[in-house]
Amino acid sequence: MLADLKVAADHERMRLDVFVSAALGAEYTRSQVARMIKAGLVTVNGAASSRPSSAVHQGDSIAIAEPPPMEPREVSASASAIDVLYADDELIVVNKPAGMTVHPAPGHHDGTLVDALLARFPELATMAEAGGVLRPGIVHRLDKETSGVMVVARTPFAKAALSAQFKGRTVKKVYLAIVRGIVARDRMTIEHPLGRHPTDRKRMSIHSHTPRDAVSNLVVVDRMRDSTLVAVLPETGRTHQIRVHLAAIGHPCLGEVLYGGGSKDKRVGAAGDFARHALHAINLSIEHPRTHARQVYFAPMPADFSNFIAARGVNLEQSRIDTMVKEHLSGR
Repeated sequence: MLADLKVAADHERMRLDVFVSAALGAEYTRSQVARMIKAGLVTVNGAASSRPSSAVHQGDSIAIAEPPPMEPREVSASASAIDVLYADDELIVVNKPAGMTVHPAPGHHDGTLVDALLARFPELATMAEAGGVLRPGIVHRLDKETSGVMVVARTPFAKAALSAQFKGRTVKKVYLAIVRGIVARDRMTIEHPLGRHPTDRKRMSIHSHTPRDAVSNLVVVDRMRDSTLVAVLPETGRTHQIRVHLAAIGHPCLGEVLYGGGSKDKRVGAAGDFARHALHAINLSIEHPRTHARQVYFAPMPADFSNFIAARGVNLEQSRIDTMVKEHLSGR
């Protein structure tokens, strides 16, 4: 049993999920509590409640049961070894390779980042959530074909703290992209609200009927003969945001299919350049959940990026990326 509570007068008619999340403290987010309620782990006066929005009343007895342990999951023998950039008692920072889905989903059951993490850090299995959610420690995502740095929570406390940082937009991220054509301006801010495409639910669009604000800052790193290497510093974290924003200004990522007007047989860019969209999360900056110190993590440039720019005579020094990161972190 996690907790056995009594509703006081000053909590009269408070939402059940709000009451429970406040009682459990920082280690459980409101969305986690909502899933616990829907899974029947929260009872009100002895009866399970499935509605997070239900009101509590003075004198109610609220019992909160422990989430069940995660079902044993056989880790595939082909589970990839994951490149760990940093790890401590609270978090793990990894360099996700292109082609790896973050967590199991329809059509992507095995070979995920979660599989790789459970193989390397089996104790993450204790981070189970109610309702059969198999996302132990996952607080953000990268698209399957996007490579780069990701942070994973190792404890419920860290998960709640990191989730709050992403929600509060205090996490700083820098991506590298190689885009079609020559970007004329050295710097620009792309402000196009995004939402689901009006007719294609697999795509996001700047022409959505239900858009949400989305802002991406772009800095040209180097111009090549037929493409441009750019750094993108997003202020928001919408699904497919950078890919849609780059396409919206007429410079989709090389290798882009979904937003580049190409196909699997004819990707954006010269044939054979990229087998995936050319987007890499090179930098992530967070506040450590326990120490509150600002920490910055880098994921080395992947081979397809380095080979492409080297073939075009570009020598990208880490110091140039460091300068852009510092400018971003200082609010410039």
